[in-house]
Amino acid sequence: MIVRRKHLVTAVAATFVGSAFVYGEFQRDIAEARTRAAAGGTVVQTRCGPIEYEEAGHGIPVLVVHGAGGGHDQGMSFARPLVQRGFHVIAVSRFGYLGTPLPTDASAEAQADAHACLLNALAIPQAAIIGVSAGGPSSMQFAIRHPDRCAALVLLVPLAWRPPDAPVSATERSTLQQDILSRVVGSNFAFWSAIKLARVRAMSLVLATPVEVIEAASAAERERAETLLEQILPISDRAAGLRNDARIATALERYDLESIRAPTLVISLRDDLYGTFMGAEYTAQNIRGARFVGYERGGHVFIGQHEVLLKEMVAFLEDRR
Repeated sequence: MIVRRKHLVTAVAATFVGSAFVYGEFQRDIAEARTRAAAGGTVVQTRCGPIEYEEAGHGIPVLVVHGAGGGHDQGMSFARPLVQRGFHVIAVSRFGYLGTPLPTDASAEAQADAHACLLNALAIPQAAIIGVSAGGPSSMQFAIRHPDRCAALVLLVPLAWRPPDAPVSATERSTLQQDILSRVVGSNFAFWSAIKLARVRAMSLVLATPVEVIEAASAAERERAETLLEQILPISDRAAGLRNDARIATALERYDLESIRAPTLVISLRDDLYGTFMGAEYTAQNIRGARFVGYERGGHVFIGQHEVLLKEMVAFLEDRR
């Protein structure tokens, strides 16, 4: 009996020490993530309220509008190659992300007006706009509502309306997978644990990219995907924006695409597990003069297509000089 008690005490002690170590590692990683997320960001007071942004480079102004789980940090990370190619990048944190609060009206239309307010505050009369993923709705609305401010429109794997009778992609995630995703992104600890314990599966689930695409990726592309995943932490500082994005996605309506006059480039990938391909293609078909570029493989974060996709965007934007 005494021996059993000793074993029990030892097991409990080991569990406690292990739990304390894990929790300490979690706390350290979250603190580092919060420091990274704050780096480079500036909050400016505008007519539309406080807006956080980060800017770099000189040349044609390009407003970069991040996707779900992002912020100015995700936007600038994505657009850094544009800075190196001679563009002035302004990466915004959308409503509910990091330093930009969620207002009462957090619709895509209100966010589009906030994009214009940010440009006003920075004394930028006109800019090209790149809407990535869930940044697509407000970017389209910016082109619709502020046509004189929109020099060009790029939609990359955009959240976009598609006709009800449009075929569903065979790779599009199931309702069960969507439920699992919502649970994983529900807390810092759950998300952190998923990254630590099942990294590839977490990348596939959150970044909506097939596992086989991730496993076949080059070291550089795998590192890029891992960075994108880790940048979502701390997810608690992005939770309000994520919930708002989910609300917009659920109630998404067809926009007045025919009224868009800005030169437009739309890009998507057929195996995007968020199913953006059909909506992106439909959007391009209904914007006058728009160009659609579709890739067969690469998932939502365009693994293996990063460089060629950048070349497409740079060539398109340089034509606007």
